[in-house]
Amino acid sequence: MSSTRTIGWRMGWLRWLAFAVSGVVLAAAGHASRADDARAANAQGADAQADARAAGADASRPQKIGIVGTGHIGGTLAKLWAQAGYEIMISSRHPAELEALARALGPKVRVGTPQQAAAFGDVVLISVPYKALPELGHDLARELAGKVVLDTGNPYPQRDGPMANEARREGTGVASAKYLPGVRLVRAFNAIKWTDLASEAHRSGELVGIPLAGSDPGALAIAARLVRDAGFDPVIVGDLSTAKKFDVGTPVYVQLLTARELRRELGLEGGS
Repeated sequence: MSSTRTIGWRMGWLRWLAFAVSGVVLAAAGHASRADDARAANAQGADAQADARAAGADASRPQKIGIVGTGHIGGTLAKLWAQAGYEIMISSRHPAELEALARALGPKVRVGTPQQAAAFGDVVLISVPYKALPELGHDLARELAGKVVLDTGNPYPQRDGPMANEARREGTGVASAKYLPGVRLVRAFNAIKWTDLASEAHRSGELVGIPLAGSDPGALAIAARLVRDAGFDPVIVGDLSTAKKFDVGTPVYVQLLTARELRRELGLEGGS
């Protein structure tokens, strides 16, 4: 091969190599741009999902709470939840007797019958002597159907009779579920004295822990939010059968324990 042809061949090969390299560079740049676009789209999708979850969390906040049984526990929680911005209906078989309390608690609190309170609430708190549960479950079945119900009652044989002994044997979570069928039941606020409920809400330092038991995760989440809004720290113990762990007579009953201490006493993970 002559030197002229060799030089020409080399020059052609170099031009082809330069063209090929530039093509690779352009392709790589395009790929990087598409990858950046994909990452940006994924980030936007993640943000949208986070926004959706946040919107769902806000939407799940109950706005109205019906209280059936406005004694010491029910009345104290009505005050705490009204202060947190909830609309409340307190109730009694004699509603007129609660008018003064409703006025004292502010404009977000109104008065009704137990039937009206059960129909009013997105969530219903039942805080009555334990022996009243079977009758309430029957009389309010239509109003309570499918709702989140927080049950605070404790069975005392000297007051409630033989049914209290049975409830203590099988545990109040199991017993209350029989008396209140068709609801999304959570055992809550049964293991604290009403005086402590009134004085320890939103205290400085570690908050008092409130044990919760329920078999519906969504109902437990709502109950936990209501515990926080009342000024306490929720401790989810387990399903309804685990309510027996904080029933009357257990080591944690009416003890002012922090959530950390409560978890440790109950043998729950993360208690230390």
